[in-house]
Amino acid sequence: MSAVTQDHKPDAPQEAPLRSEGSTVPVWLIVLLALVGYWALLQLNDHGGGFQPHVYGPYASVGQQIDAWPVIGVDLNKGRKVFETYCQACHQPTGLGMPGQFPPLAGSDWVANPSPNRIIRIVLNGCTGPITVSGKSFNNTMLPWKDTLKDDEIAAVLSFVRGNKDWGNSAPIVKEAEIKAIREKIKDRSTSFTPDELLKLGDGE
Repeated sequence: MSAVTQDHKPDAPQEAPLRSEGSTVPVWLIVLLALVGYWALLQLNDHGGGFQPHVYGPYASVGQQIDAWPVIGVDLNKGRKVFETYCQACHQPTGLGMPGQFPPLAGSDWVANPSPNRIIRIVLNGCTGPITVSGKSFNNTMLPWKDTLKDDEIAAVLSFVRGNKDWGNSAPIVKEAEIKAIREKIKDRSTSFTPDELLKLGDGE
């Protein structure tokens, strides 16, 4: 019995994978990635608070956050705006006033007094006559603001002035209720206060 033989064909050689010689990334893709990365850095810088983890939108810095925070019910931003609108012309942006005419608010012993009852009266009804502030003499008239400013605006501006650390002030804030109480006490008075009258007042009056 003869063996049946089958033709055996050797496996065909496999082709080696093609390799591209000197392949490069397209220039336009590199430029696009660079632009996207630059845009991302700008976004992070604008909205990341200078990479400070405690800063969040819409604020770009810790300072902006602090400026926006109400302090124990008093809006100091409102106080700053009231000062800039009604007080700055005489007392100056620095709070240093004008020598011989308008007394300083920066470092003022009147401003620093623990009780704000005197300066509340000054803002409400005005003040006239010679006054000594931090050892210096002034002689002019401050206009009354009781018909122009509301209680919350007066509380805000006095709190801004009394607590303005840039001016060296660190007195307690003034509450709206304190303005309302003194406004009621002096509601029948139409004339300005004199410094002598104010100095006779006790802290609780």
